Amino acid sequence: MNIWQLLKNILPFVLPYRWLIVVTLVLTLIGSLMAQVNAVVLDRAVDAINALLQQPGGFQWGQAARILTAITAVLLGKEVVGALVTFFQRYYGERMRILVSRDMSLRVVDRILSFRMAFFASEGNETGKLQSRIDRGIMSMSNTVNNFFIEILPLFTSAILALGLMFAANVYVGLVALCIVPLYFWVTYIQASRMKGGRRGIFGGHQAVSQGILNILESITVIKSFNREQIEAGRQAAIQHSMTDLQLNTRKQAYLFNGLKSFLEQIGTVLIIILTAYLVLIDYPGMTIGKIMYHVMLFANVSAPIRQLHRIYDDMNDALIYAEGFFGILKADDEVEATGKYHPQTVKGDFDLQHVNFAYPNGTQALTDVSMHIRSGQITALVGLSGAGKSTIVNLLDKFYQPEQGGIRLDGHDLAEWDTRWLRDNVGLVLQKNHIFDGSIEENIRYGCPEATHEDVVRAARQAYIYDQVMQLPHGFETSALELSGGQQQRVAIARMFIKNPPVIFLDEPTASLDAIATEQIKASIDAIKRGRTVIIISHNIGQIIDADYIYVLQQGRVVQQGTPDDVYRQGGLYKEIFDASARSMNADKIAATTDF
Repeated sequence: MNIWQLLKNILPFVLPYRWLIVVTLVLTLIGSLMAQVNAVVLDRAVDAINALLQQPGGFQWGQAARILTAITAVLLGKEVVGALVTFFQRYYGERMRILVSRDMSLRVVDRILSFRMAFFASEGNETGKLQSRIDRGIMSMSNTVNNFFIEILPLFTSAILALGLMFAANVYVGLVALCIVPLYFWVTYIQASRMKGGRRGIFGGHQAVSQGILNILESITVIKSFNREQIEAGRQAAIQHSMTDLQLNTRKQAYLFNGLKSFLEQIGTVLIIILTAYLVLIDYPGMTIGKIMYHVMLFANVSAPIRQLHRIYDDMNDALIYAEGFFGILKADDEVEATGKYHPQTVKGDFDLQHVNFAYPNGTQALTDVSMHIRSGQITALVGLSGAGKSTIVNLLDKFYQPEQGGIRLDGHDLAEWDTRWLRDNVGLVLQKNHIFDGSIEENIRYGCPEATHEDVVRAARQAYIYDQVMQLPHGFETSALELSGGQQQRVAIARMFIKNPPVIFLDEPTASLDAIATEQIKASIDAIKRGRTVIIISHNIGQIIDADYIYVLQQGRVVQQGTPDDVYRQGGLYKEIFDASARSMNADKIAATTDF
C-alpha cells in the first residue's frame, strides 16, 4: 500500500466530518499566513533601523520609538492570533482523529461479526494477531489523520506560501530554495524503499508477541503445573530478540537517512545566506540587508516540513504497513458469512445430509462422504472417538461452516437458502466449554433471550439447578458470572439455552464439567426440554447415549454404523467397543453390586 492508497482508504471515514475539514483548512490558511509575519516584520524593521541610523540628521529617538512600537504591536498581535489559531486547529484536528478512530473501531467490529467461522480458523487470524492488526491499524491511521491536519497540512501550506514570497522577492533565491526540496524527497523515497521490509518484519513480530502473550495467559495453569515457565519464557525471548535486532537495524538506517536530510537542509540555509549576501554586495535591485534576514527566515519555513517529517515519516510508514492488515479485514468480502432468505414460521428440525465432505482451512479433512438423516422430534446421538468429526457436523448444521461437497437440507430446503439469523434463533447450542461474558449472572442467562424478564431468568436458573447456589451469593443474580466455578458457569450456559427455548437443540458434551449429582439434575432438565424437539447430542456418557432414538457412529470423518442404540450394540464394532470401555471405566459391575447391596 502506498500513501495515495492509504489516504483513499481513510477518506470514507473522514468525509462525514466535512465541517471539521473546512474549519481546519481555514485555520490552516490563517496559521500559514501568520507564520510569514516574522520574516516580513524583520525585513521591514532591519531596513527601517538601518535607514534611521544613516539619515543626515542623526539618530532620532522619537522615530525609533515609533518603529519599536509598531514592531511590538504587530508581533504581539501575531502571537495572540497564532495562539488562538493553533489551539482551535489542534482541538479540531484531535476531535477528527478521535471520531475517525471511533468509526474505524465500530466498522471493524461489525465486519468481524459478519465473518464466517472459517475466517477465524485460518492461519494468521489467531486471536492475538487479529487484535494486534486491529489495535495498531486504528492507532496508526488515526495518527495519520491527526498528522495530516495538525502537522503536514499546516507545514506544507506555510512552506508553499514562504516559497512564493521568496520567488516574489528574488527569483534566484527562490530557485535555490526550490532545488533543495526535490533532493530531500528523493532521499526520503530511497529511505522508504530500503526500510519497507524491516517495518513489515517488525509488524509481524508485534503480532507474534501479542499471540504468544495471549497463549501464555490462556495456558497459565498448564504451564505452572508442568513447571514449564522457563520454556515459555525462552520462546518469548527468541521472538523478542529477533524483533529487537530488526528494530535496531531499522533504526540505524533511519538515523543515517535522517542525518543526510538534515545535512541537505543546512546546505540550503548556507546557500541562501551566501547568495543573498552576494546580491546585497553587488547592489542588486531590491536586495537590502533586511532581505538577507527575510530570505533566511522564509527558507526556515520552507524547510520546516523537512525537520518535522523526520518524525511524521516514521508514523506514516507504520500506517502504510498496519493499514494493509486492517483494511485486509475490512475488505475480506469472501469471508462474509453466507445467508439466505428462507425463514418459515416454524422450524421442525428435519436434517438430511447427503455425501458431505468438509476440510478445515488448515487442511484437516474432517468429514468424508457423510450421509445421515436426523429426524425431527427425535433424539439423535453422534458417537465416536475424539477427532471423528462429531462437533464438525454440529458446526455445519448451525451454518458456522459450509460443506465443500454434498448437500444439507433442513425441512426439505437447502440449508444455504435459510436465513442464517432466523435459523440460529431457532437453535439452542450448549458446548462442553461455553463462553461466559464479563457481566452479571442474570445478564449471561438473559443473553439467550434479551427480552426475557427477571422471572424468566429465575425460571431458567431453576431448570438448570443453579438457582439455589446463586441465591447463596452476596449479590445474587447481580454477581459477576466470571466469579463462578467451571461447573457453575456450565449451568449458567445451560440456563441460557433453557430461556431461549428453541425447537432444535445441539448438545456437545453438555455435562462434561459437572459433578455426578449436577449431571443427574441437568439430565432430568434436559430430558424434560427434549420432549417434542429435535435434539442432537454428542456425549461420551453412556446414560445420555442410550436415551437416544437413533445413533450415528463416526470414525475418522466417516459414518461406520447407524441405528437404534440396541441394534448398533448388537452389531458389534466400534460402538460396542466404546460402550464396553465406558462401562469398564465406570466399574459398572462394582457399581451394580454396590447399589444391589
